[in-house]
Amino acid sequence: MSESTGITPTQYIHHHLSYWQVGHGFWTLDVDTLLFSVGLGSLLLLIMYLVVRRATSGVPGKWQSFLEVVLTGIHDNVKQVFLFDNPVIAPLAITIFIWIWAMNFLDIVPVDLFPRIAQFIGVHAFHADPEQVYLKVVPTNDMNMTFGLSLGVFVLTLYYSFAKKGILGYGKEFVTHPFEGPNLPAKLVLVIPNVAMNVVETVSKPLSLSLRLFGNLFAGEILFILIAMLGWWGTPLTLLWMLFHLLVITIQAFVFMMLSVVYLSMAHTTHDSHAH
Repeated sequence: MSESTGITPTQYIHHHLSYWQVGHGFWTLDVDTLLFSVGLGSLLLLIMYLVVRRATSGVPGKWQSFLEVVLTGIHDNVKQVFLFDNPVIAPLAITIFIWIWAMNFLDIVPVDLFPRIAQFIGVHAFHADPEQVYLKVVPTNDMNMTFGLSLGVFVLTLYYSFAKKGILGYGKEFVTHPFEGPNLPAKLVLVIPNVAMNVVETVSKPLSLSLRLFGNLFAGEILFILIAMLGWWGTPLTLLWMLFHLLVITIQAFVFMMLSVVYLSMAHTTHDSHAH
């Protein structure tokens, strides 16, 4: 694309890493991230609805068999980590994995395909400068998206922490663990390190979730862009990296899902009782 349009490699990379944005400052919206994430989510819901409508207790079709294998595998993994009775967690984990995997999968699409389509529409329908038409396809390459996903898990973690342990129970856990003194003076002295460590642990959970997913997908996109700059000579490299990247995007979706389940399991756990 850089050769055909006469732009430099730096401009080519910058163009592919720029978002279609609307608004200013804090209220800036990455329209492409919203478009592809919501669109994919809606498409997945439609597919699930159609498969469920056609599901049979007899010989299942290919789609039903595939979904049953995926859903059963996810459910079995969740049960090994989450030992509490909560009907929300398994469906949540399934939704997280499938939605994130689908968004990650868009990284496999040739990097120039959708930007070229957007440029064609922008030029012919809106008379826009083609170099000012931006479209990033992969929502999980956007830190706003990955942090939004992790923030949702974080809010649920706080909700279940208070719901299962109570305000006093969670507050006591926050100031008395992991260090517990043998007497009152020692307990009071240990309040400060306990609070400090719990604050760091609590804040690090959404940050680690979002940055891990963003970093891996962003790195993958950079490699696809660099290989695309080689033109047709880069086709073998593209195919090899695509095969490896399929494994990467699956692992990243699985890791995000399992860490979310682990954090939610920790929110259900009390230090004076077991799963119930």
